[in-house]
This record gives sequence, structure tokens and C-alpha cells, in this order.
Amino acid sequence: MKIAIIDYGAGNVQSVLFALERLGYEGIVTNDWITIKSADKVIFPGVGEASSAMKMLQETGLDVLIPTLKQPVLGICLGMQLMCKFSEEGNTKGLGIFDVKVVKFSNEVKVPQMGWNTIYNLKSQLFTGIKENEFMYLVHSYYAPLSENTIATTNYEYDYSTALQRDNFFGVQFHPEKSGVFGEQILKNFLQL
Repeated sequence: MKIAIIDYGAGNVQSVLFALERLGYEGIVTNDWITIKSADKVIFPGVGEASSAMKMLQETGLDVLIPTLKQPVLGICLGMQLMCKFSEEGNTKGLGIFDVKVVKFSNEVKVPQMGWNTIYNLKSQLFTGIKENEFMYLVHSYYAPLSENTIATTNYEYDYSTALQRDNFFGVQFHPEKSGVFGEQILKNFLQL
């Protein structure tokens, strides 16, 4: 299986590579259109700030390519947020895959949300073998509100989308590569789609 990990200078790609290796898979870190288009699965990781990350995607044309992909695509953390139509972080226009506006947590809670939190209302084969209220690892200051694309929920100040799905596109706010055995199960489920 050919797994492309999108390289746009804003990813925690080493952690994703190590998680894939633990599962017995090998990923290719690339920004090459042909490699990404021909991959069986595409992982779109992200750590960093939305507007500068989107600028890097635009410089390589990946902002045009990603929404056209037909194989299963998994956005992680910032990757998921960039798949939305807009982010308040840097007033950034996203890829528009999910019709969702990413917003910042209020000053009423500690920002960023950092650490372990539960996921529930699980609604996708992405979560096969995962029980309601399992813990996942999260680090983020912005969140995707609940929408018709929500396939998992977390609460921090409010209920929000901790995972989204539309057609072949999946996004998770948590870091499956850092969430232990349950996170790795989610990665495995994605690779078996």
C-alpha cells in the first residue's frame, strides 16, 4: 500500500511515520502531485499556525490538489482545520472540504487545550473497535463547531467536532499518532478503508 504524507513544512510528520511503522506500514513524505494523486491513502498532518500553513500549501499548489483527491484522506489537527472553509486563526480561507468555520476557544478556559480528553458520539467506521469516551491526545487553541459532518465529539468549554467526515475526507482534531493503542487503532482503521 502506498501512503503519502503531505509535506508542506507544517507537519508533525516524524510522529506519523513512526506510528505507521509500528503498524507495519511505510509512508512517503512528499509534496509531489503525482506521488500524492497515485497514493492509496493520503495523510494530511499539521502542527502550527493556519495562515502560514495555508500559504505554504498555496506555494506548491497543494491547496488546489487536496480537495480533488478521490482516495481516503485523513487530516490531523491543523490538517483537519485547514480542510474547513475558514479559520479565525490568521483569518484564513481554508480548503472548503468541510463547510465549517474554525473558531477560537474563549478566555474562560485555558488555551490551548492540551492533554487527554474523551471522544464520544462516534459515527464512522474510522472508530471501529473504539469505545465511547476513550481518551485521545489533543493540543489546540481553535476548534471546529458541531456540524452535519461531525463524526466524533469532545467537550472543552463546549461540545465540538473532534472528527469530521465528508465522502472520502476524514479529519481528526486529536493526534492519533500520540494517542496510544486507541489512536493507532484509528490509524489502522483509516488504512483499511
